[in-house]
Amino acid sequence: MAQKTDPATAPAESAGVKSARRAIDLIETFAANDVWLSLSDLHARTGFPRSSLHGLLRTLLDAGWLEADANSARYRLGVRALICGTAYLDRDAIVPYATEALERIREKTGFTAHFARRNGTEVVYLETRESQHSTHLISRVGRTLPTHATALGKALLAELTHEEVEALMPEELVALTPNTITTLDALHADLARTRERGYAAEIEEGTLGVRCVAAVIPYRIPGTDAMSCSMPLGKVTDADVERVGELLAETTAELGQQLRRAGIR
Repeated sequence: MAQKTDPATAPAESAGVKSARRAIDLIETFAANDVWLSLSDLHARTGFPRSSLHGLLRTLLDAGWLEADANSARYRLGVRALICGTAYLDRDAIVPYATEALERIREKTGFTAHFARRNGTEVVYLETRESQHSTHLISRVGRTLPTHATALGKALLAELTHEEVEALMPEELVALTPNTITTLDALHADLARTRERGYAAEIEEGTLGVRCVAAVIPYRIPGTDAMSCSMPLGKVTDADVERVGELLAETTAELGQQLRRAGIR
């Protein structure tokens, strides 16, 4: 028999859930913007009442999730966000294995190597090993990019069926550069080539001046994680890119076997 809700406590519980949801939305608003934000900025971005924002900002500030610029009455994410984000990586069993593989890829290729995970229509960068000669800031831990605009994302989308991709992706795909795929038909064609080739590839679709290849780590079905190499456009040939793509496919296959043997799913 279902337990009846006490009418006297229901409004308080509802208000508490609403406040928690707003606090999360506020943190994500800060995470999506790389500037200090004022109360007016936050009101414009979230639509929350100013009175609610005052209370939320004070609570998050006291808890260390935000820090304030006393001279301008603006806010940004605080150190607590970093601590919790680092805890996620510390507790992920795959990260030490992936880090070791990234080191090998960078050593063999001389290029920047990345490890990322799909989160809906985005990829989240979990680890990066930067090339000593890198001239482009491609990613940092915690950064997200659209799946359709990255080799990492396309490698992971290729794990899904045509119908699953249709259900997941919006009809209009945002362009990050003039070369970004912006239609589902073009994306499906690219994913078909990825499946046939064994790794994904892109040329200046996510970042101008950079081409990238990526391969899925096959320890889950469908794959959730992938690794990639970013290469300066003018310093590699098609043959170089093919060699790196095949190396990635080989390395991720070996890593997948290693993870399965270790019982990591």
